[in-house]
Amino acid sequence: MTHAAPVSPVDRAGLRQRIDKALTDFLAGQRGWLTAVDDGLAPVAEAIEAFVLGGGKRLRPAFAYWGYRGAGGVDSDQVVAALAALEFVQASALMHDDLMDRSDTRRGEPAVHRRFAARHRAAGWGGDPDGFGDAAAILLGDLCLVWSDELLHSAGLDPRTVARARPVFDEMRTEVTVGQYLDVLTQVTGDTSRERAGKVARYKSAKYTVERPLLLGAALADASPEVHAAYSAYGLPLGEAFQLRDDVLGVFGDPERTGKPAGDDLREGKRTYLVATALEGVDEAGRELLLRGLGDPGLDVDGVTRLRELITASGALERTERRIATLTEGALAALTGVDLDTEARQSLVDLAIAATHRTD
Repeated sequence: MTHAAPVSPVDRAGLRQRIDKALTDFLAGQRGWLTAVDDGLAPVAEAIEAFVLGGGKRLRPAFAYWGYRGAGGVDSDQVVAALAALEFVQASALMHDDLMDRSDTRRGEPAVHRRFAARHRAAGWGGDPDGFGDAAAILLGDLCLVWSDELLHSAGLDPRTVARARPVFDEMRTEVTVGQYLDVLTQVTGDTSRERAGKVARYKSAKYTVERPLLLGAALADASPEVHAAYSAYGLPLGEAFQLRDDVLGVFGDPERTGKPAGDDLREGKRTYLVATALEGVDEAGRELLLRGLGDPGLDVDGVTRLRELITASGALERTERRIATLTEGALAALTGVDLDTEARQSLVDLAIAATHRTD
């Protein structure tokens, strides 16, 4: 169980198609509700549909689903629909993240705040187009978070089953929100320590990407304490490795694969583990150069190239890759000592490999 299978674990059991169907059906109902209120809400429905249905790896519901199956949960479309609610948590976080980072694009398309600012300009409305776009992104992100609750509760599961999973779902959403705040705080305080970078990564992304979805699935399946413990021991290091891969792609990723401009994390001034490690490994002149470029929205291609070369020369890229490998090995080891469904165990192994070796 060391190599990803030909069929992605996100596609096994028809999972991706079932997730997309659940999201499509739910959004169709929400569109009807919105447009019944006012025709002016049609663009809100269209933007959320484009964002949620137009891309995404579906990793979070996949971790939750295979966590549920691993704990002996019986497959059903109702379970898949309930777990699809995680995609609305993700959409909310990304819409808000793009706004806070002033990102222009997401998955190769205009970020939500840019989309609505452009709509304002095209219509010739009064007031500030960018202010309107910012307000729209905040509200659409909030709406997605509300809808995550609604889908979880309306998926057709027994209320007692939903109640069992509720604390995990609530804590996950709290964690990602405070993680976002810590990320913003870290950028303005200039904290460049690896300890701070690790905490931000853990709460902003790692826990809600892997550990909490797994525990959500385990709770729905009424799993044993041993399974919960194994899922945390697998999910926490793997979630951190996932975020470290994200950090590497934010600096070294191919824009055609990531859907984001090259070196975008550098322009946004992200104090990631990669950057913190680089700052520890350079001399004073290198540190000054890196800090001067970090957070510069006007950083051009040549500037990005220079900072990439500096980060590589510092040994930070190699150290980050080694840490990704070590964390992934530790995560996989946590699955060996617990009784899990065979197909689900293999799927969790393959998900770990897919999450940490991705290029987008």
